[in-house]
Amino acid sequence: MAKKEKYRLQVLLVIKERAKRQAEINLARALKQLEEEKEKLKKLEEEKKQIEERIAEERNEMREKVATGDAVVKDPQTHLNFIRKLKEDLEELEERIEEQKEEIKRAEKHVQRCRREYVIAAQEMNVMEKHKELWHKKMQRQLSMEENKQMNELGNVIHQMNKANQ
Repeated sequence: MAKKEKYRLQVLLVIKERAKRQAEINLARALKQLEEEKEKLKKLEEEKKQIEERIAEERNEMREKVATGDAVVKDPQTHLNFIRKLKEDLEELEERIEEQKEEIKRAEKHVQRCRREYVIAAQEMNVMEKHKELWHKKMQRQLSMEENKQMNELGNVIHQMNKANQ
């Protein structure tokens, strides 16, 4: 009986499995990074909202002081300077928000690239597994054919012996 043959492309199959696993890991990391970038944007937008609310509060407070006559001559100027500083902070924050949006776009592109790589790696691995499966079926057919051939030969020999004995 013939010895069992080993799948000659097993090493390549293992390499494809590792590539798929690495692509999975890269995709997970990219998705995590994207979520972190979105969270940063959310925090920046909340911070922007707080500054806008603070500006509105300071304006109202200044109006009330001026309207009631409690304001000293320096107070409105101090409030205006403070509001100006808050507006500068707001502009700086808006720039950071725009930069963060760009960072999110880069992260989304990275996720798409990782997703593509994962799909390709998975397809390559599936192709290799299918090849191995077909190879096993081929080996089984060959083995069956060899066994059938041996059984036929054995049957012929027995038949010949029985014929000769008669």
